[in-house]
Amino acid sequence: MIVSRLRRWATLVKRDVLVLGFAFRDPRTPWWNKLGMLGLVAYGISPIDLIPDVIPFVGLLDDAVIIPTGVMLLLRLLPKEVRQSSLDRADAQRSRGKKIAGWLVVIGLIWLALIVWLIRQSLS
Repeated sequence: MIVSRLRRWATLVKRDVLVLGFAFRDPRTPWWNKLGMLGLVAYGISPIDLIPDVIPFVGLLDDAVIIPTGVMLLLRLLPKEVRQSSLDRADAQRSRGKKIAGWLVVIGLIWLALIVWLIRQSLS
C-alpha cells in the first residue's frame, strides 16, 4: 500500500516537473517564476546541498523535501491559463511516451566533465 502511494506520488511529481518545463518556455510565464524554476533546477543538479548528503538519512531527506515543495509552489504561482496549457502539453507528451532520460545523461556528463576539469586544474 505504501509503495503504491509512493509510486503515484513520484508519477505526479514527474508530471509536474514536465509541466514546469513547458511553462518555462511559455512567453506568458512571468520572469520571476522562470527565475524560480531556474533556481530549483540549479539546486536539484548541484552537488552542493543545504545539508550534506554524507549525513545519514537527513542529507538525502532535504532533497526529497525541497524539490517537490518547490515544484508545488512554482505550480501554484503560475498563471492559470499557462498552467492549464502546460498541463495539456505534458499529458500529450506523456501519452506519446517520450522520455527525458537523454537530458539526464547530458546533464550528468556535463557535471562529470566539470569535476574532471576541476581536479586537473587543482593538480597542476
